[in-house]
Amino acid sequence: MGNAAVKQATETWVYAFGGGTADGDASMKNLLGGKGANLAEMAKLGLPVPPGFTISTAVCTAYYDTGRAWPAGLEAQVDAALSTLEASTGKGFGDPANPLLVSVRSGARASMPGMMDTVLNLGLNEAVAAGLAEKAGGRFAYDSYRRFIHMYSNVVLGLDHEEFEHILSSYKERKEFELDTELDADDWKEIIVRYKKAVEEDLGRPFPEDPREQLWGAISAVFNSWMSDRAIIYRKLNDIPESWGTAVNVQAMVFGNLGDTSATGVAFTRDPSNGQAIFYGEYLINAQGEDVVAGIRTPAPISRERAATLGSSDAPLEDSMPEVYAQLREVAAKLESHYKDMQDIEFTVEDGKLYMLQTRSGKRTAGAAVKIAVDMVREGLITEEEGLMRIDPSALDQLLHPRLLTDQEFADLNTKRRNSGQEALPVYDVIVRGLPASPGAAVGKIVFDSEEAFHLANKGEDVILVRLETSPDDIKGMHAARAILTARGGMTSHAAVVARGMGRPCVCGASGIQIDYNAGTLTVRGRTFRAGDVITLDGASGRVIAGAAEMVQPDLSGDFGELMGWADKRRKLKVRANAETPVDTRTAVEFGAEGVGLCRTEHMFFEEERIPAVRTMILSNDERGRREALAKLLPMQRSDFEEIFRILGDRPATIRLLDPPLHEFLPHTDEDIAGVAKASGLSAEELKRRANDLHESNPMLGHRGCRLGITYPEIYEMQARAIFEAAVNVARDGGVQPVPEVMIPLVATYRELEILKALVDETARKVFAEMGVTLDYMVGTMIELPRAALAAKEIALAAEFFSFGTNDLTQTTLGISRDDAGKFLTAYSDKGIYEKDPFVTLDQEGVGELVKMAAERGRAGRPGIKLGICGEHGGDPASVEFCHRVGLDYVSCSPYRVPIARLAAAQAAVRNGTK
Repeated sequence: MGNAAVKQATETWVYAFGGGTADGDASMKNLLGGKGANLAEMAKLGLPVPPGFTISTAVCTAYYDTGRAWPAGLEAQVDAALSTLEASTGKGFGDPANPLLVSVRSGARASMPGMMDTVLNLGLNEAVAAGLAEKAGGRFAYDSYRRFIHMYSNVVLGLDHEEFEHILSSYKERKEFELDTELDADDWKEIIVRYKKAVEEDLGRPFPEDPREQLWGAISAVFNSWMSDRAIIYRKLNDIPESWGTAVNVQAMVFGNLGDTSATGVAFTRDPSNGQAIFYGEYLINAQGEDVVAGIRTPAPISRERAATLGSSDAPLEDSMPEVYAQLREVAAKLESHYKDMQDIEFTVEDGKLYMLQTRSGKRTAGAAVKIAVDMVREGLITEEEGLMRIDPSALDQLLHPRLLTDQEFADLNTKRRNSGQEALPVYDVIVRGLPASPGAAVGKIVFDSEEAFHLANKGEDVILVRLETSPDDIKGMHAARAILTARGGMTSHAAVVARGMGRPCVCGASGIQIDYNAGTLTVRGRTFRAGDVITLDGASGRVIAGAAEMVQPDLSGDFGELMGWADKRRKLKVRANAETPVDTRTAVEFGAEGVGLCRTEHMFFEEERIPAVRTMILSNDERGRREALAKLLPMQRSDFEEIFRILGDRPATIRLLDPPLHEFLPHTDEDIAGVAKASGLSAEELKRRANDLHESNPMLGHRGCRLGITYPEIYEMQARAIFEAAVNVARDGGVQPVPEVMIPLVATYRELEILKALVDETARKVFAEMGVTLDYMVGTMIELPRAALAAKEIALAAEFFSFGTNDLTQTTLGISRDDAGKFLTAYSDKGIYEKDPFVTLDQEGVGELVKMAAERGRAGRPGIKLGICGEHGGDPASVEFCHRVGLDYVSCSPYRVPIARLAAAQAAVRNGTK
C-alpha cells in the first residue's frame, strides 16, 4: 500500500450524530457541509434529531481526484457507522422483522436548494416491505416502497421521472381516483409491479433488492450530482467554488405519512419575503417531505398568523397539532437564538412525535435581509458589525428599483387571489433571456427607434427601447425609455454602462432575438412581437416577459437608512458617483454620494439643441470655425456645470474633459446628414468626405482623450472655462464653495499632462481675474493605460489626483474589447481562464497589480496625492474591497450603486480589521 493509500485508510471520512451527541458541530461546515454540521449541532443541543452519519466533503474531493473511486477505508467506516445506527435505533438494515430505512441527502457547505439529489425510504425490498406492512400497515408500507422505487430509479438509475408519473396517472384514471390518498395497499402493490417492469424494460436488469447495493448507489448518485448541469449552473450564478464539494448525509427515516397523527413541513423563524417576525411555513398531514414541494397537494399554513395573512381557511398546525406546534415554536426560538440568524427548518411529525431534519440560515429577499439584520441588532441578538456582514451588498439593487415578485410573493399573491375567489395570475411567459446588465424591472411598449421613444415618452407612454445595440446617438431615447433591451453586447457594453448610470433596467446580449427595424418587429423562437406590443423587462435576472407582469415598487424604509448609517461609521473609503446630469447627480446625493467622481462631459453634447453646434465644430476646417462653434456650446456647458455644482454644494466634482473620438458625434444616416448639411451650408458629399477623414480603424486607441486636447486645445480651453465660470457663479449666488476637479483623460506621458495642465491653469487664471473671484481647484488625470501606471511617479509631478479608469485599463491591459468580449468570455469562464468577467469584477492579478503599482509610484512622486477609481468596478463589492486594501481614497460608481459601494466599503473595513 502506497503512502497516499495509507493516509486515506487512516483518515476519518464518516462522522456520526444523534442521541444527544455528535462527532462534529456547526464549526465544521467546510468538512461536513451545512446540513451535516447543523444536524450534528442540533443533536448536541439535545433536539430531537433522527440519528445518522455524514460522509464528509473530503470524500467528494477524493472521489473526483481518483476518477470517481472511493478512498481507502471509506467502506469500512460506513459499515461501522451503519452498525452504530442499527444499535441506536434498535432496528436492522435489511431486516424484514424490524426494518431500518434511511434517507440519503446531499449537503454542501453553501446552501444549494434543489440542485442536488436525495433518496428517501432506502432499504426497502419485497421482503422488507412485507415486514413493514405487518408492523405499520399495508398501505403505508407499499406507498413508501413505490415512492422509493420512483425516486431511486430517477435519481440513481437515471430513468425519466415522467415515466413513473405516467404509470401512476394512467392507473388512477382507469380506477377513477383523483388523489393518491384514495389508493389502498393492493393498488400500491400493483403500481410497484408496473414500476419494476418499467425499470427492467429500460435497463435490462431488475430493480436492486440488496439494501447495501441500494445504499452505495444512492451515495454515488449524490456525489455525482455535484457535477450535474443544474448544480454547475447554480454554482456559477452564486460564486460557489467547484473545489468545495458536497457531503452525504445518511439518516434514519422518520415518517410523516403514518396517518392523521403524522405530518411533514417546512418553517422559517421569520418571513423570508419581508423579514417580519412571523412564524412562517407550511405543512401537510399524512405526507412525506417531497409532497410539500411537489405540488400534488396544497400545504396548509403553519401558524394562525400566517393563515390570516394568506386568508386561508385550512387548519394551521397550531390548531391541528397544538402540542407539536408549541414544541416546534420552542425549538425554532432556540435555533434562532443559537445561530443568531433567521432559520429555515425542515421537520417531520411521526405519530405525534416531532423530529428535526434540518436547519440552515434561510434564503431571503434583500428587503427581508435588511429588516432581519436591523431587528436582530435592536433585539441584542447580534452586533451592528455582524448586522452589516449579514447583507450581500449586490442584493441591495433589489431595494433601489421596481422589481418583479419573488417566487414566494407570486405564490402568496395567487393564494390570496384564490382564497378570495379571484382567478390566479398566470406564470410569467418568458420569451427570451439575456444578460442582467442593469437591475430593476419595467413594463412598456416596444419601440425600436430612439426618437420615437423620446416622443412617445413625452406623451406619457411607457416604452421599452429595443435595439441591436446602442450608441451615443441613442442617449435621448435611452433616457426616455423605461428600460432597454439589446440583442448584442455584454455587461459593460454602451447600453449596460449608460443604463446603470441612468438607473434604467437593461438586458443585453439577448442573442436569440432578431430585430427588423424596417418591419418594426422582434422575432424570437418563432414568435413575433411588433412595435407597440407590451413586454416586461427584468434587468435583475435577464428575463424578457410577454405582457405586463406584476411588480413591487421600491421602499427605502427606516431600516435601510439605519443600516447605511452603520456602514458610514465604519468605512474608510469615500463613495462618489459617476453622474453628468442634474437628475443623476441628485439621485446620487440622495443615495449618499460624497461627490461626483466622474462627470463625462461628452454625454452633454448629445442633447438635441447642442448636437448641431458640436457637429459644426467638428466639421470646421480651421481653428476659427471651431472656436465660433465652441462659443455657442460654452453657455450650455456652463449651465450644466452650474446645476451640478448647486446640487453637490461643497462636495467635489471630478469633471472629465472630452474623451471619445470626434466621429462618434457625426451623423450616420442619410436623413441626419441631410439635416446637418442644410444647417451648416455644406453639401452632403462634403459632410461624408469629412466623416470619412475622421474615421479610424481602432478608435478606442485612436484620436481621443488628451490627444484631442493636444491637437485641438480650444476644445479643452472652452470646457475648462465653462467649469470655472460655473463654479464662480454658484459660489457667488449660493453661498457654497464648489470644488471642481478637472480630469485629463487617456494620458500616457508626463509631457501630455504638463501641456494640458498649463492650459487649464491659464484658463482658470483668466476666469478668476475676469470675475474677481478665486476658487480652489485641482487638475489630475485618469490612469487608464498601462504606460501611465508604469510612469505614475513622473506623471504625479503634474497631477494632483489620479482616478483609475478601470474600464479602459482592463481593455488595454488584457487586450480585450469590452463590447466584443461577450462572444468568448463565457468559454473563458467555463475553462477557468477567468474566474469572473474582468469587466465586472476587477482582475486583481493583472489590472489590480497595475493599480497597486501606480498608487505606490504616484504617492512616491507626490505624497498625499488623491487616489480614486471611477470605472464600473467602483460598484462591484469584490473590487471595492480591493480598493480598500490598496488604500485608495474613494470609489466612484453609478448613482444606483452608491449604497452598494457604501456597504461593501464598510464590510471591507470590518473584514480587514480597519478601525
